[in-house]
Amino acid sequence: MSTTAELLKGAAELFPDEVVTSAHVRHLELPYGAGRFALITLDNGLDHTKPTTFGPRSLANLDAAIDQVEAEAAAGSIVGAGLTGKPFIFAVGADLKGVELLRRHEDALAIGRSGHDVFKRLAGLAVPTFAYYNGAAMGGGVEVGLHCSYRTVSRSIPAFSLPEVFLGLVPGWGGCALLPNLIGADRAVKVIIENALNQNRQLKGPQVFELGIADAIFDGADFLEQSLLWTASVLKGDTVVERAPVDRGEAWDAAVARGRAIADAKVHGAAPAAYRALDILAAAKDGDVQAGFDAEDGALADLIMGGELRSGLYAFNLVQKRGKRPVGAPDKALARPVTKVGVVGAGLMASQLALLFLRRLEVPVVLTDIDQERIDKGVGYVHAEIEKLLGKGRINQDKANRLKALVTGVLDKAEGFSDADFVIEAVFEEMGVKRQVFAEVEAVAPAHAILATNTSSLSVSEMAAELKHPERVVGFHFFNPVAILPLLEIVRGERTDDASLATAFAVAKQLKKTAVLVKDAPAFVVNRILTRFMGEIQNVIDEGTPVPVAEKAVEPLGLPMSPLVLLELVGPAIGLHVSETLNRSFPDRFTVSPNLAAVVAAGKRGFYVYDSGKPELDPEVAALLVQGDSVLTEEQVRARVLAAVAQEIGLMLDEGVVAEAQDVDLCLITGAGWPFHLGGITPYLDRAGVSERVNGKPFLAPGTASVPA
Repeated sequence: MSTTAELLKGAAELFPDEVVTSAHVRHLELPYGAGRFALITLDNGLDHTKPTTFGPRSLANLDAAIDQVEAEAAAGSIVGAGLTGKPFIFAVGADLKGVELLRRHEDALAIGRSGHDVFKRLAGLAVPTFAYYNGAAMGGGVEVGLHCSYRTVSRSIPAFSLPEVFLGLVPGWGGCALLPNLIGADRAVKVIIENALNQNRQLKGPQVFELGIADAIFDGADFLEQSLLWTASVLKGDTVVERAPVDRGEAWDAAVARGRAIADAKVHGAAPAAYRALDILAAAKDGDVQAGFDAEDGALADLIMGGELRSGLYAFNLVQKRGKRPVGAPDKALARPVTKVGVVGAGLMASQLALLFLRRLEVPVVLTDIDQERIDKGVGYVHAEIEKLLGKGRINQDKANRLKALVTGVLDKAEGFSDADFVIEAVFEEMGVKRQVFAEVEAVAPAHAILATNTSSLSVSEMAAELKHPERVVGFHFFNPVAILPLLEIVRGERTDDASLATAFAVAKQLKKTAVLVKDAPAFVVNRILTRFMGEIQNVIDEGTPVPVAEKAVEPLGLPMSPLVLLELVGPAIGLHVSETLNRSFPDRFTVSPNLAAVVAAGKRGFYVYDSGKPELDPEVAALLVQGDSVLTEEQVRARVLAAVAQEIGLMLDEGVVAEAQDVDLCLITGAGWPFHLGGITPYLDRAGVSERVNGKPFLAPGTASVPA
């Protein structure tokens, strides 16, 4: 078997562009005369915007630092050793850019083994070891600390997690084996499975301490100083660390079962990572840590060479890189400043938009509507939400007062918009209404003001056609709930100019949204794909397939919710309206379901009732359904739905609705919550052979979201 040094040297050759983390060893005399102490600091030499990671050379540097500390410990020249990070960052785990380059199972296995070999040396030193989580810690950054004897955490840490399952991996450098043996299986399931599958939810410093991962917590301002005082107290025996005993009985099995239930609910067996992690966690019950490490190595290698991880990394890169540098956006130097925002409408969507603009831009925001009562309700909503932020401690009283003073409502558009730089409408989704609104706004707004529409499916060009200055109209399509979903589809009309578009992108950035440039085509990206997807489900129901079979057919995709639950969230009337819009444009592919029309006509809010706590088909809806006699199996439904989606995406790319398939995936991930393990949708369609079968070619080049050839 190769030595750690040989493994790391081989891995380094595969990854020449690693951002290398150094491991500096310095010595200090601990307080209270506790003795000489070795402190290792992990630092890649860059500021906090470039977090410290562990690639092969970085692991080799830590290994060399441990060589030095190990010799000092054996010689009795130090009483303990500690590990900390650069300002604001402890370490955020393996360098994923290197993982993407791996092509062979044995190389992937070497990465797992070498990480274990280096980290577990911390547990084998002749002196106690301490991890000082001073800043963000994720993945391998968390795990290296688990190999130490003791841990402290900064109260101000904003992000601490084991995100591997979210990406399609397992915590593979000790997380699955060590964490349950430290804090118990149920708490480990929360960190490894539950948080990861809830959109990679992060822990903050106090939660890390409450869970028992850290033995002590200190304020950020003098965190290292306080940690070293505590360390001295522990080494002298004045402070005794007591940890809750771990229940290795039925509670352990119950925790693993709970983890499986969470995984089933989130990914429906469609992605293997959570289940592999739970297998290792289940086996860790007997406390055989080395067996756990070996199992982590195997799982890590298998998953690195699997499609889900490559899709996960692809999705991660889309959100972190492409999402921050929108393709096709004009030069940002063309953007005009926005010092006041107007919102036409004061209903729920308009009020949510007003709140978002207010919080992010901190400029005056004025709402208008057809009567004072609606305006008062809209402003009242914004004020109430600001009060909630104040109550949660997210803002102080001064900020709350300032924000409230910035939002107003008026009946007269001329009074409200005469000095606005950006006016967005959120009125009824009907072309005549929107054209009238824009005509009224153009008459009173300054010549430079951007006129933005939050339309979900109507033509931006048609909306602007009769205006004197159609070049300043832009589509600005948000997704509900506005505060949560990051996507903003920015629609360029036929006559939208670069300055207006650049301003729209600049505002999107200030709003902290993921902006994607889309062509002015019916329903743009997300709604067009979802309507085709939902329409095919609705078609098979109308033709005779039972509702539960149609719903269950797409479970293997691991979507955040079933199609009919999504329809309920969107609202059947809106779903029907979008399908009617698309049916007018593409009657051969988009149908208008008579059953959905009947549900809307009956005033039903969805297909289900929840009397038992679970969704069950509403008997009143069941009575409305008129079905044919063509009954499909789940497999047949799934094949038909995926073929329809692949066809639609292919046509959208041919039409130039977005620049590339990557933008389709970015839209579905950030606007509809489609899972990272699918990579949105196109990697899944490629992997399943659907793209080739339907369109004659894959959407993505080989190696883009798959193992390189």
